[in-house]
Amino acid sequence: MKSLCISVLAVVALLLPSCSPSRSDRIVVGSKNFTESFLLGEIVAKMIEAHTNLKADRRFYLAGTYICQQAILAGRIDVYPEYTGTALTAILKQAASSDKQEVYQRVKNEYEHRFGLALGPAFGFNDTFGMEIRGEDARRLNLKTLSQAATVAPQWRAGFGYEFMERPDGYRGLAATYGLHFAEPPRIMDLGLLARALKDRQIDLAGGNTTDGLIPALGFFVLEDDRHYFPPYEAVPVIRRQTLQQHPELAQIFAQLAKTISDEEMQSLNYAVDGRHRDAKEVIHEFLRSKKLVGE
Repeated sequence: MKSLCISVLAVVALLLPSCSPSRSDRIVVGSKNFTESFLLGEIVAKMIEAHTNLKADRRFYLAGTYICQQAILAGRIDVYPEYTGTALTAILKQAASSDKQEVYQRVKNEYEHRFGLALGPAFGFNDTFGMEIRGEDARRLNLKTLSQAATVAPQWRAGFGYEFMERPDGYRGLAATYGLHFAEPPRIMDLGLLARALKDRQIDLAGGNTTDGLIPALGFFVLEDDRHYFPPYEAVPVIRRQTLQQHPELAQIFAQLAKTISDEEMQSLNYAVDGRHRDAKEVIHEFLRSKKLVGE
């Protein structure tokens, strides 16, 4: 309830009339409230600063999907990173599909038609939800899939983020698909606390993401979604159409970023920040330099 109240207050703050000057010379880049989204936002901001005469204002950690959607519709931000499966199910309320290209095109068409929002080219990786368990448990119980895990789940405690518990492609559908039942109701936790809770045996299964940087670092195992419950979640930039019309040079920025980040590279970037506690801006600058997208 506390998290919900904070989210509502954040929406209200974002939708309040702005007293700021015209944004003709700057682009406001937003992100959700977890490391990967923040890193993608920083990539976009740094590319804008490196390749245009525009300033990039960073408005990161805007809670979750719904907050970012309201912020961009209200014109409080100009661009933010989203995931196609999330856009399809959580925002558009449409049935999931396993066809990556079909999902992208459906989201692109609907966002343009319904919201006046453009969908840029995919960054290159797919960050689907990952149901994580400790590697030692996976080996001891010989578990590889969610179907297999469902047989031992009644002895387990689970933890998920608030948004995952509420969204249509989240917990309720997952539990129904696999017949999941746990020893107690799932704990609703801040996303940043899930990995530590799993490691410390406060929970036995965590609802994370497949590009989480701490998965290999902490020896976690991601159970296979063998019944293909989750749709593809390609990371894409969502941009206000008005912003693109006013600054057509931005289209080249997003074209340069198309398919530049693999699943493994995104996981490595996440680990550099979450696991090694490196400065995020430094990590992103090094990554973009390695791709020859920015200079020294």
